[in-house]
Amino acid sequence: MNHLPLIIKREYFTKVKNKSFIVMTFLSPLIMIALIAVVAYLSQLNNEKERTISILDETGYLKGVFTDSEHTNYTNLNGLSLEDAIVLVKEKEDYGLLHISKTNSLDDVTGHVKFYSEDSPSLSVISGLERQIEKRLKEKKLELDGVSLAQIEASQINIDIAQESFDGQKSSKIDNVVKLAFGGAAGYLLFMFIIIYGNMIMRSVIEEKTSRIIEVIISSVKPIQLMMGKIIGTSLAGITQFVIWVILGGVLLLVVSAIFGIDLAQVQSPQQEMVNQAMQAGDPQVMAENLINAISNLPLINLVVAFLFFFIGGYLLYSSLYAAIGAAVDNETDTQQFMLPILMPLMLAVYVGVFTVIEDPHGTVSTVFSFIPLTSPVVMLMRIPFGVPLWQQALSLVLLIGSFVFAVWFAAKIYRVGILMYGKKPTYKELFKWLKY
Repeated sequence: MNHLPLIIKREYFTKVKNKSFIVMTFLSPLIMIALIAVVAYLSQLNNEKERTISILDETGYLKGVFTDSEHTNYTNLNGLSLEDAIVLVKEKEDYGLLHISKTNSLDDVTGHVKFYSEDSPSLSVISGLERQIEKRLKEKKLELDGVSLAQIEASQINIDIAQESFDGQKSSKIDNVVKLAFGGAAGYLLFMFIIIYGNMIMRSVIEEKTSRIIEVIISSVKPIQLMMGKIIGTSLAGITQFVIWVILGGVLLLVVSAIFGIDLAQVQSPQQEMVNQAMQAGDPQVMAENLINAISNLPLINLVVAFLFFFIGGYLLYSSLYAAIGAAVDNETDTQQFMLPILMPLMLAVYVGVFTVIEDPHGTVSTVFSFIPLTSPVVMLMRIPFGVPLWQQALSLVLLIGSFVFAVWFAAKIYRVGILMYGKKPTYKELFKWLKY
């Protein structure tokens, strides 16, 4: 008799009715949104902080360069000595003092610029000052050399190379960013799902084994059915939890933004600010059109179908290995020696995806690792947005399914013997012997 549906149902409802599962399902989005809100609020406070920077320019080259902005004010201290200026800045508790000491020539200014402050200054503040000084000194040097700034400004030409395939499909630089975002999100989601819910399967097996419930269950159920029931049941519980997280997290995010007036879109790191500055160099309308074209150029149907197949295949492959580990040991401490061989391919897949797929999605390294079953779910999902022939996707999927079948057989062998073994920490040699039973 096939008991698999009953085991799946039992495993699913055992998980979703568990108090800790229910608490974490609803508490995790609350904690995450609370952390995001706190970070957003603190970032907003930091960005709105008023700064006063005093300028002591003994060269006169930077006259009129620094103008007050929304959150930064500049005070001119020309005519004071450096010692008096520092004392004054300390008394006023200004953010800092920018000192440009007197030099013999414009070329010597580079080594005579210092910023004095009580605490370490912000990287973005220093970078902003450097850009303003560099721009002004460059213009001054050109003026001294008799070069017209107006002519230089008029001679500036921006080149944006148009991209088009031999089949006539147009694209742009932003296409690669969009493809990378879709592929990276898919690969990372699979990676996290395997880590979180693979461990849940392993712990479930260990709990039943240590409570001796397994001895009763195994008398009427085949080990492979029990293992597959645990994998599928736990997977369905994980999907349920994930869907609730997405819905609840999205609602809470909107509520927090509306109530506290926190603009999460304005939360930016210094790196993001620099990216935004680079993006502002182009025409916003053209960039918006390129973004829409980039999304429309994606093989969306292919992405969705491939994501489902590779996500399910990759998760089932690793879940069977997690179940085998849970059956082989008596407690979570003993799992450490067996976890590395499982985690290494996953981490390797992420690194290959990040460092090779970005640069050359159709290169030898990317292509090879997209066929290896232990890395293909992540690497292939990152390659598909860049356009992968269907025969390669099909071959990779066939190899993945074949590996899953082998992994199930392998794990079932260990599971059949391991669930009844107690009190001894198994070795790799003993696991190999169990395969012969």
